[in-house]
Amino acid sequence: MIVPDTSFIRIETGSVSMLRSIIFDMDGVLVDSMPSHADAWIAVSREIGAEVSREDIYEIEGANHILGIQWLFEKAGKEVQPHLYEEIKSKKVEFFSANASIAPFDGMLECLRDLKKHFSLAVVTGSDRYTVKGIMDDFFPDVFDTIVCGEDVHYGKPFPEPYLKAVELLGRAKDECMVVENAPMGVESAKRAGLFCVGIPTYVPPSKLRAADLVLHDHPALYAYLNKLIPMNS
Repeated sequence: MIVPDTSFIRIETGSVSMLRSIIFDMDGVLVDSMPSHADAWIAVSREIGAEVSREDIYEIEGANHILGIQWLFEKAGKEVQPHLYEEIKSKKVEFFSANASIAPFDGMLECLRDLKKHFSLAVVTGSDRYTVKGIMDDFFPDVFDTIVCGEDVHYGKPFPEPYLKAVELLGRAKDECMVVENAPMGVESAKRAGLFCVGIPTYVPPSKLRAADLVLHDHPALYAYLNKLIPMNS
């Protein structure tokens, strides 16, 4: 279901009838960072003779660095030997750290602070912990109860392991959790984990997120939707 503009739908299905936790992807949901990730991947790819596009990178958003390297360069027709993965990852992280321009989406912190009064909050991201810690410290200190990073799982997005780990760390049942995602691989990961998923098409067309239970138009629509989830008698 794709909901345009600032429309929202209350969660009334049995899948999240007793909502207690909300799990967010980071890049593209909490912070506007994927253009900087794309710049880093493009720069590193050119060093090894591969040409990749921003669209290619947005398609693999959410995967941890190792899976991202495998899929990205396979699509570019460039064979990369496994022993080079860590070197490529380090160069990408170094370039990103030195050149990234990152900012939280307008209104996100205020929205999260309101939600935190009623729900436990988590982040599930394919980014490395060093990068994630910097973003959390700078923009969202003491907001999230649980954070799952790329190196915390063996099989990252689109596999279900990242979201299953978050549910376990939160100590919740699946039907007490919902996910907010902006990437096809992230939506697939959430749905394979058996979770209700709301999609927001930050960098890809809404049709790319059709596997989500609900697709909202933009961040203002997301804030309106999440605000309606806050218990009426609180």
